[in-house]
Amino acid sequence: MKITCQRDTFANAFALAASIAPSRSPKEILQNVKVTAAGNKLTLSATDQEVGIRLDVTEGVEIETEGTALLPVQRTGLILRESNDEKLTIETDESGIRIAGSRSKFRLPGANPDEFPTVHEFDEQKYHQISTRLFGEMLRRTAFATDSESSRYALGGVLLEMEEQSVIAVGTDGRRLARMEGKGDAVGGHQTNGMTTIVPTRAIALISKALNDKDDTVDVASRGNDLMIRTPHAVISSRLVEGRYPNWRQVLPTRENAVQLDVTVGPLFAALRQAAIVTDIDSRGVDFTFADGTLKLEASTADLGESQIELPISYDGESITLTMDHRYLADFCKVMDGESTFVMEIESSKSPALLTTDDGYAYVIMPMARDR
Repeated sequence: MKITCQRDTFANAFALAASIAPSRSPKEILQNVKVTAAGNKLTLSATDQEVGIRLDVTEGVEIETEGTALLPVQRTGLILRESNDEKLTIETDESGIRIAGSRSKFRLPGANPDEFPTVHEFDEQKYHQISTRLFGEMLRRTAFATDSESSRYALGGVLLEMEEQSVIAVGTDGRRLARMEGKGDAVGGHQTNGMTTIVPTRAIALISKALNDKDDTVDVASRGNDLMIRTPHAVISSRLVEGRYPNWRQVLPTRENAVQLDVTVGPLFAALRQAAIVTDIDSRGVDFTFADGTLKLEASTADLGESQIELPISYDGESITLTMDHRYLADFCKVMDGESTFVMEIESSKSPALLTTDDGYAYVIMPMARDR
């Protein structure tokens, strides 16, 4: 194999593929990215045998001799980052791999590409076609609420439910829950069954990086124990998390007498950050008191002091005080635009808060016991 490539373009693709290669593994061959040069494109493949990726690079690539090579992740990554050359030539021979620029030359050992595990291509006949922008937003607004450290493995991923024209993503750690729904087109009658299509959070992070807003749609296929994703330039495969997801629909409250308030994200987030100044890891609760046209945020920690922040709201009913973990509300604010608005639904100090938007997003925060 002999290729010449634009360093920046190749480095970006290599970094994305290399991000899932394990830093330590009993199978050392997994600590490589496989490069295949054929036709007018390069295909970069990497896997940890749980998650796999195939990336096509067509821009800034000249293929002189077709072939395959295994590029060691750590050393190749350092060369690509530290090099000042605009173009690099990568060539393989019996002694290994040679990477050369106009002012630099490197030689690295090369393993046998034939021993590298197969990374699946997308050849599904049944799948959902979803707006790339929508799918990326669904993952961004749910993945943060998962719990990869829980003994309940099913909580370590995002649940995807796909039916005919509907796609729903859900993330929860048992103390808060994020759900977003949108439209998607089923191809070939594709749909998921039950609550078992749970995509590990690590795979979600890789998928999010691979999505490009310039692409109109992304194809998503659930098959047995795996999920397949196809974009115009990448194919990602991931094993699903074993287990059954909790019935998230029972968590979303449906109440007749709850108070619904229109809130703007930016001012609330600013008040929350101020109130949280006197909190610590053991004292994360912030009291939210709704009364007399004002939302009062109060926090207190013995060694750190007290805070009291007020925010005007359109509410003049009976006083309601709800204690929430400030981090959970902050996480919601971080995935929203500061100028956007949402509806905050509250009922009592013992009932969860429900935050909803007009684009299909819902977020539930369980209350904390008041200790003040």
